[in-house]
Amino acid sequence: MSELSKGIRKVDVALRWDPSPAGQPPTDLDIVAATYVAGDPYGAPDYVVHYDSRSPDGTIYLNRDSRDGRGFGWDEVMTLELERLDGRYARVVVGVVIQQRPASRTFVNVLNPGLRIREGYSVLAEDDFGSVLGATAATVAEFVRDESGSWDFHPGVRGFEDDPATFTRRMGRAHLS
Repeated sequence: MSELSKGIRKVDVALRWDPSPAGQPPTDLDIVAATYVAGDPYGAPDYVVHYDSRSPDGTIYLNRDSRDGRGFGWDEVMTLELERLDGRYARVVVGVVIQQRPASRTFVNVLNPGLRIREGYSVLAEDDFGSVLGATAATVAEFVRDESGSWDFHPGVRGFEDDPATFTRRMGRAHLS
């Protein structure tokens, strides 16, 4: 039956958290996605999609962006249309970054964070960042194109203690397992 599988086609990555208490600076989390070419799948990303950008071909984009967690339901949502991504891409790594201005924070300081990754109505993964409480950023998913051109999902949350710019350069170097 595996030859009938179409692989992962279109995914939504959703993030939520509660606002900071009154009198505290806002907490701002961002979803980021980095693409890697087949010739160098663990090297530098070809491009990174974040709150102020989208992929050049429109296949990876942010649907919802929050700077303070004051939304209803999911505060940030990014869509990855993997089935439309150019064949030269072999990997896409998705991460979450905590903005460090105006206050420095790790996941232990984020109130009630939540992550959901789904394809259509099927939930592929959920997490609360409890395994990376001391991190300022985390990779949350890896999508890898196989020999047939289908995309496979590799879940896993891995913490980093980098500023956002350094994180986006390093996030794809370590393979999620």
